[in-house]
Amino acid sequence: MQLSISFLAFAAVAVLASAAHAQPLTIKKPQASAFAKLALKGLQKEYPNKPGHVLNSDDDNKTPKALHPAFYGSYDWHSSVHGHWMLVRLLRRFPDLPEKKQIRDVLSAHLTAKNLQVEADYFNQPNRQSFERTYGWAWALKLAEELHGWDDADGKIWSKNLDPLEAVLVARYLAFLPKQTYPIRSGVHPNTAFGLAFAHDYARTVNDQRLRELIEKRSRDYYGKDVDAPARWEPDGADFFSPSLMEADLMRRVLPPDEYRVWLKRYLPGIAKGKPTTLFEPATVTDRSDPQIVHLDGLNLSRAWCMRGIASALPKDDPARKVLLDSAATHADAALKHVASGDYAGEHWLASFAVYLLTTE
Repeated sequence: MQLSISFLAFAAVAVLASAAHAQPLTIKKPQASAFAKLALKGLQKEYPNKPGHVLNSDDDNKTPKALHPAFYGSYDWHSSVHGHWMLVRLLRRFPDLPEKKQIRDVLSAHLTAKNLQVEADYFNQPNRQSFERTYGWAWALKLAEELHGWDDADGKIWSKNLDPLEAVLVARYLAFLPKQTYPIRSGVHPNTAFGLAFAHDYARTVNDQRLRELIEKRSRDYYGKDVDAPARWEPDGADFFSPSLMEADLMRRVLPPDEYRVWLKRYLPGIAKGKPTTLFEPATVTDRSDPQIVHLDGLNLSRAWCMRGIASALPKDDPARKVLLDSAATHADAALKHVASGDYAGEHWLASFAVYLLTTE
């Protein structure tokens, strides 16, 4: 499925505006509609499917939809979850989106009390303790956060239905983080900083003080003494996160502004000069039909949102701020035009990264 020239024009215009610092990257209704169509296509597509499923017995040999009646589509569980988040986000931002009825129909069919109880129960079965830890957990809480407080009749129902899964995952964080001695610093799903950042957003939104305080403590434990991050080694060949930038984006949530600026200068000492170069130049993507190589499109999008987040915590006259915003614009330009590549390897998930980038201040 190819997006229209209007989408490409949007990406170019938005990036140019951002590069000039005239306005932030934004999303318009035609682009929101195009992204919604990608999600709607994937969320109802059961196959191909990559289940992260441990078989406990013959009874567990089930189809994806039987195992996960809410989140069976879009190739894997976490992509389905953030596809649902994206549809809620777009519906909230654009209530009159042309796809609004289809979006509501799909969300109402998937986010039922029965389906979400099955999803919650799955986590409590034997050998499920590490299922989707912490990437899928984080996106599920992001979905709960998006639904929280939305003054919409359907949204209130979906939010209530999500309660059992939400409760299970909060309990998982509370149980797991005290036991996790070392953070995972990878550029893919298990990245600890990402899991903490989105869970922290959730905890702040719903006023879960216990979860928020634990995340802030563990973030300091894991990262508070880090200096001179080895960012020159990035990226790895299948990254969709920058370990160094994701950590910095987490810590701007956790540390007071003055403390954060001191920490950041120690952690990324070359940031004001755009060093190391490999961190500030978009990754090259050579094959968008390869499910690992296409991760690098996601890396360019997540780097852009991290850079914008880090810049937001710096004074306007800090030289690192302009470097970060310029690089974020360049990364966005490199990736946005490839969200709809025509290949499901990227199309089943990249739109969620794009929407997060374009709708987060």
